[in-house]
Amino acid sequence: MKDELTILHNPRCSTSRAALESAQASSLSLTVRNYLKEPLTEEEWLEVLAKLGGDPTDLVRRDPNFDRSGLKDSDVETAQQVAKVLAERPELAQRPVLIRPDQAIIGRPKDAVAPFLNAG
Repeated sequence: MKDELTILHNPRCSTSRAALESAQASSLSLTVRNYLKEPLTEEEWLEVLAKLGGDPTDLVRRDPNFDRSGLKDSDVETAQQVAKVLAERPELAQRPVLIRPDQAIIGRPKDAVAPFLNAG
């Protein structure tokens, strides 16, 4: 159904909390998944990437965790590589990710969330 929304949420992230608050205020049927406590499988990440479109590597955070992991940009170029890395290291996922049945976005910047919630 078009009015369904899943948020891949990290409660410690202010951007993720803001997206969740906006989603809760919408009329959409909401599922919240703390992807750190309930990691996605490689197949689930591939489904998310297919809905995101664009460059798969955009879903990977380049932060100190990335540096500590020993990964290089060449390790997260393809959808398959990104899905494998995020299934093994969910803390490297950009957040939040908002998923509708036919489309998904990374909820950064925060002002990208409202148009996505109101679409369709």
